[in-house]
Amino acid sequence: MTSYGTENRPPHHAASPAHHAAKKIVDLAAEREKIIGRLGRLRPNTDVYASEFVDALLDFASEVGTSDVHIQPTRSGLEVRFRSNGVMQKLGDFPRGANSSIISRLKVMSRLLTYQSDTPQEGRIENPRHGREIRVSTYPTIYGERAVLRFFGHDKEFTTLEDLGNPPAVTRLIRDALAETSGALLITGPAGSGKSTTLYACLRHLVKENDGARSIVSLEDPVEVPVDGVVQSQVNLATGFDLQAGLRSLMRQDPEVIMVGEIRDRDTAEFAIQASLTGQLLIATFHADSAATAVTRLIEMGIEPFLVRSGLSAVISQRLLRQPSVGHAILQKADSRELYRIAIGCGMTPLIEQATSLVKQGTTSPAEVRRVLGLATRI
Repeated sequence: MTSYGTENRPPHHAASPAHHAAKKIVDLAAEREKIIGRLGRLRPNTDVYASEFVDALLDFASEVGTSDVHIQPTRSGLEVRFRSNGVMQKLGDFPRGANSSIISRLKVMSRLLTYQSDTPQEGRIENPRHGREIRVSTYPTIYGERAVLRFFGHDKEFTTLEDLGNPPAVTRLIRDALAETSGALLITGPAGSGKSTTLYACLRHLVKENDGARSIVSLEDPVEVPVDGVVQSQVNLATGFDLQAGLRSLMRQDPEVIMVGEIRDRDTAEFAIQASLTGQLLIATFHADSAATAVTRLIEMGIEPFLVRSGLSAVISQRLLRQPSVGHAILQKADSRELYRIAIGCGMTPLIEQATSLVKQGTTSPAEVRRVLGLATRI
């Protein structure tokens, strides 16, 4: 068994110069201010408020490439949060009056029952104007329904193993694991660590390398990204087509590579290990803090240690590292004003602020600051 950790970094660490030139710089702080202003100008007492609010929110999510948006009713209003590069951030608080209409608008777009608000529902916006499919999940709370939007397959980034930004040695290890004809490859990490992104990159690599010579099938809940060359299926609990039933049937479909969206319970884990021992390559995600924890969790689930040792071929433990905006801007040959603005947004303290602080402390004088920084400097 091979185990190693990866930290998925921005694509510019490993991408080609052409990729750098095409990639768009997004100033998250500026986009957040823009969307807050846009939402603040909407009038909650109008009939179009909900649709305009949702449209603006989806525009923002597309622009900044967020993976999730949380719409949470509170005692006093509506709180909106979004996840960017794996980090949850607050967008803002909005008037409470239109809570239900905003959730209803999302329900209509995702074909959910608008009149049913006391039980969880899950649907999908399949053809949004920005091209990224969106999973909509609603959940009842004491202040009203909560909605979480999950955005799939954003942009065309991170589609291959080489796009993930891992060190070359780690990429080679993943490629070697995928070249095996049996064994289980687990991709682990907490929620929001990019496991699904790595999983789909593995599938695309297998399709490209084998050119139809291997039978590749998947069972997912849900299917997040369609991949040409892979037979993908989605569980349907309403009809009894759950993971266990689907996996049993898959074994009669002559698979050579099986992808399971996520191992969540003992039955699925046991099937995964058994499949890896009977001539199939098994790829799946698994919630665990580290490669070592993944092994102990399987054993705690009731999988015999000798089966884990024999069936598990590799474990990837990964985290997301946020992009250094300044470094990216340098690669884009941004001018000094743009670099200054981005650096301020990343937390840089300008010289004038430092100097002003020293003046207030009595360490130096305004005249000395003007002498050093220039005659036009004002304190």
